[in-house]
Amino acid sequence: MAVPIACVAWTVTHEEIFREPREYCVKKSQEEKKLLSRKFFYLFTCEYCFSHYVSALFLIVTKYKLLFDDWRGYLISFFALVFIANVYMSLFAYLRQSLKVEKIEAKLKDNEWHEVKEEIEEKKEG
Repeated sequence: MAVPIACVAWTVTHEEIFREPREYCVKKSQEEKKLLSRKFFYLFTCEYCFSHYVSALFLIVTKYKLLFDDWRGYLISFFALVFIANVYMSLFAYLRQSLKVEKIEAKLKDNEWHEVKEEIEEKKEG
């Protein structure tokens, strides 16, 4: 269940489809006068914070419990799901960053190759 929690939290707080509402929330979280309002809007901009609310929602919907069949099972599962979801989001962020770096390096090598090719062609013509 941590995978869908991570997916929802990441999508809302990072992906382009929610950019406009997120930018609105960032603005409100910085400009609102009331502390409670600022904190409310901030939770939609932070994947860690938002994952708590998504986890709570998933627990309500699924009635998922760990180790105990009472409220303690909900409490343990809540923090376990938040933790694992954030591990997944951290791994995804690392992977995504690594892919961006590789893409940039490939583009730089491609540009260098084109420059060398142009120099060779100029020497042949000249």
